[in-house]
Amino acid sequence: MGNLVRLLIGVPIAGIITVALFFIMTRLILVEGAPVNEDVEDRNFTINDEVAEVDARRRDTTIEDVQQVDPPPPPPQIERQRAEQPSEGLATVMGEIPAFEAPQLNSDSVNFSVSDRDAQPLVRIEPQYPMRAAERGVEGSCWVRFDVTPDGTPTNVSVYRCDSSLFERASIRAVERWRYNPKVENGVPVARRGVETRFDFQLAD
Repeated sequence: MGNLVRLLIGVPIAGIITVALFFIMTRLILVEGAPVNEDVEDRNFTINDEVAEVDARRRDTTIEDVQQVDPPPPPPQIERQRAEQPSEGLATVMGEIPAFEAPQLNSDSVNFSVSDRDAQPLVRIEPQYPMRAAERGVEGSCWVRFDVTPDGTPTNVSVYRCDSSLFERASIRAVERWRYNPKVENGVPVARRGVETRFDFQLAD
């Protein structure tokens, strides 16, 4: 209720103060005794719109007035000298060229066929000493027979003699990992049969 009373009283007072301030500011702006100049003198600015003619000086030029320029003289001709041919022969200067007898080639004297060869080992891996034979102190040798295919791989590996059966498996596995240059007959790789080898199994001292 108190807020409503203050609002009803404050609004009229604020309006009166606002009107009073407006009139005071109007009085301060206006200067007493300053006449208002209502008659404004019209001022006109005139720009000369006439185009003045410019008397351009002309000069009549004819072809005869142009100075004639002489072309430059041609470049001098350079005389080319000819190389003198030697009066002496090549044999006199360098000595006489020895004569060589040209070789005679015919189908009978030239042979392009590839020579035959037997199977040649490329990779040889020694067998591992069997653990059971080493534990028992067994030593001995083992003979292996096998064939070599045209691509150089051992095949048909078998043991045909062995001092102990403990060495057979190690010998066969070693040969299976070998690689050969195959046997060649008339320039064609062929199989090599009946290759034999021996492995010696000895314990280190």
